[in-house]
Amino acid sequence: MIHTHLCDLLAIDHPILNAPMGGTATATLAAAVSNAGGFGMIGGTSPGGPDWLRSQIRAARAQTNRPFGVGFISSFPNIDDLVQVALDEQVAAINHSFADPTPYVAAARARGIRVFAQVQSLAQAQRAAKAGVDAIIAQGTEAGGHTGTAGTLALLPAVVDSVGGIPVLAAGGVADRRGLAAVLMLGAAGASLGTRFVASDEWGGGDWEQQAVLDATTDDTIRTSLYDQIRGAAFPADIADRVLRNRFNTAWNGRTTAITEQRADLQRQLEAGAKALDKEVVDISAGLAAGLIRSQEPAGLIVQRIVAEAEQVLQRSATLLRSG
Repeated sequence: MIHTHLCDLLAIDHPILNAPMGGTATATLAAAVSNAGGFGMIGGTSPGGPDWLRSQIRAARAQTNRPFGVGFISSFPNIDDLVQVALDEQVAAINHSFADPTPYVAAARARGIRVFAQVQSLAQAQRAAKAGVDAIIAQGTEAGGHTGTAGTLALLPAVVDSVGGIPVLAAGGVADRRGLAAVLMLGAAGASLGTRFVASDEWGGGDWEQQAVLDATTDDTIRTSLYDQIRGAAFPADIADRVLRNRFNTAWNGRTTAITEQRADLQRQLEAGAKALDKEVVDISAGLAAGLIRSQEPAGLIVQRIVAEAEQVLQRSATLLRSG
């Protein structure tokens, strides 16, 4: 059985988290992951606001007696009201992404809540360690959704080496037994999976989006700031969005001046595309691991199978060694 320091830290059986995908990692997904022995995460940054988040946390508690957490896009304005809900509801852990976690650590610690920080660079990891977080998620550019430029294979061990024993999780490119085994060999204490759980029965998005991810290969994503520019989303300058390539983002990616000039029209196109469920217009978040996903399955089965099969991979790896 795979058992890491993360399992002890969070009182879980398997060192797997679902990424707290905003609006689609709901109570149902978080509870399913936790019930399977992993650590479920609710995506706390949602248009529903504090009332929606409170209802999701309570819904998760109605579906599981296992620990779970909430994750935030902490660069967004008015995030403090959402964080306060997670604090008041005393979830097991809170994850902060795209912002300095330092201001959030003391209040969480006072309530016995673990604090995670998702980082995209070594400097961010060192800042998070100094802030006193309980775990760090090293997110490589392979990840779906918003991410940086460093690859998981190099970023992860560099972060592990630099943060003084704080558990480090890998994010980006992990979707099966081989990915989990690989990041554990690189020093990770676990993995946070996003794209794999998009193709789960409990994911909160649309069926048409799930099918687009299932149809994708590792060649079918693009890292772009296009949608953030159109919407005026508050992400750091070095962060961009990995989504499935389509006609709209192929035509407009990188055309910063034209996007600014035609922003109102482009906003209308996105609104119309969302209403029409048009995958050739809207942004469907997906990582490179989409090319490794063959089927939609229950989230609990995904957790249990990846862990069991990763154990077999790690056991077989020992046969590569020869004495003498």
